Amino acid sequence: MKVIVFGATGTIGTHLINQALQKGHQVTAFCRDQTKLNQEPHANLHIAKGDVLHLDDVTRAIKGHYAVIVVLGSGKSRKSSVRSEGTKNIIAAMQAQGVRRLICQSTLGAGESTNNLNFFWKRIMFGWYLKQVFLDHELQESYVKNSDLDWTIVRPSAFTDGEKTENYQHGFSTETRDITLKISRADVAHFLLKQVRDNKYLHQTPGLSY
Repeated sequence: MKVIVFGATGTIGTHLINQALQKGHQVTAFCRDQTKLNQEPHANLHIAKGDVLHLDDVTRAIKGHYAVIVVLGSGKSRKSSVRSEGTKNIIAAMQAQGVRRLICQSTLGAGESTNNLNFFWKRIMFGWYLKQVFLDHELQESYVKNSDLDWTIVRPSAFTDGEKTENYQHGFSTETRDITLKISRADVAHFLLKQVRDNKYLHQTPGLSY
């Protein structure tokens, strides 16, 4: 399938592109700076240069794709609104180009999944230190949920640099407490990519954790 990745130069994006290519997908990596794309040349890899905050760039890049995967990050900034503003442009571009399938990476703790978090993540990290990042995720989710697209919002717990295990919990209830609140970036990419062919979580917000 032909998929486009927004956030391609990030740590999740790198895993996502590599795994997608291994599975035979045609992949477009959308990025502002091609030099930051840590990828070897590949016959099925296309690079679309542009800024996710520029609607024309996004609309042009999305044309002709089956699925859009959003793994936008704010880098070291704790005040960036790139997730919400970029996702708003992506939704508008998808609607303009007739592309339906949207898979968006958010965070565990957003919405009703706040009940899955412990005190540290709920009050200290998202309640204070990463408050603006968290609020941007919440706004991002609202844009996705209010769209008419075929969306899935994936809510992973805290990232680690572990290996891809393909052995994780997903879609657990908000009352679940037997989770570690950790997940490797490679496994996040694995689950996101599975959603391209699977409609189990259509219009749902599955959590993801070990």
